Amino acid sequence: MPPSPAPLDPPPGTATEAAPQAVFLDLDNTIIAGSSALAFARTFARHGLIDRGTVARGAWAQLMLLFSGADASTMDTLRRQLTLICQGWEVERVRAIVAETLQEVIGPLVYPEAVRLIERHREHGAEIVLLSASGLEVVGPIAELVGIERFRATTMRIEDGRYAGEIEFYCYGDGKAEAARQIAAESGLDLGRCAAYTDSITDLPLLEVVGAPAVVNPDRELRAIARERGWPVLGFVRETSRRDRLFRLRDRVSDRFGPGRAHGGPGTGRDGAGERVARNPALLGAAATGGVLAAFAVGVAATRRSR
Repeated sequence: MPPSPAPLDPPPGTATEAAPQAVFLDLDNTIIAGSSALAFARTFARHGLIDRGTVARGAWAQLMLLFSGADASTMDTLRRQLTLICQGWEVERVRAIVAETLQEVIGPLVYPEAVRLIERHREHGAEIVLLSASGLEVVGPIAELVGIERFRATTMRIEDGRYAGEIEFYCYGDGKAEAARQIAAESGLDLGRCAAYTDSITDLPLLEVVGAPAVVNPDRELRAIARERGWPVLGFVRETSRRDRLFRLRDRVSDRFGPGRAHGGPGTGRDGAGERVARNPALLGAAATGGVLAAFAVGVAATRRSR
């Protein structure tokens, strides 16, 4: 039996292990800091794709998931809400907006360590594959930006050049693992000799189908599993923290919830949802952007729920 591939170059003084045939990488919080979908929320709003009503509906769905957890019923509800939000959007317009603003929106979020990791694996002959729950029209350009030719993403049905409000393929959870299996079958790869990197417990099915799983900036549940199973745990950081950018959105969140609801109201003796959001950067980011990007955002809150 061939040796298991090493997800990273072995440290000095250790025996060299077989390089992986292919490397499957998650996108959000693995290659970039935060959510690719939410990163484009303000841009889409500026171009008129999102109105106040859409923001309100998206914020409700996103916050429901964040507060209640990512069980199957909640995920189905969120997915239905968000796919309906972008129903009718012109696909070419979305593509044009993403292309025009890609460097501005995504460039500052890319982890330098992720770029070096991709380059290192490519130098060792591995095929690099990006797998993301975000939408195809967002994931494709980001893959090109970081030098990845092959990718799978969530796809929505399109009718007459517009999103029809239905998901054709959901690249999330078991769907992401299935995408890896399909790619392996197409390319004659042995998944036992492949590696995978991700941050979220929702990607456990992907990690379990490869021979060399590794985790990047993992949530609590995934970190515990990685430690138990002896998987490498990597920490990627940006030169500039996301916290400052998220807290600059605090006032807009307070305005949206209203002064009474944002602080629990007089005589409640406890914080309201808006107050909890304002104190928690992860919730603040979700509420401020509204979670309004349909297939572009169907997996983002679930991947962050355990932090």
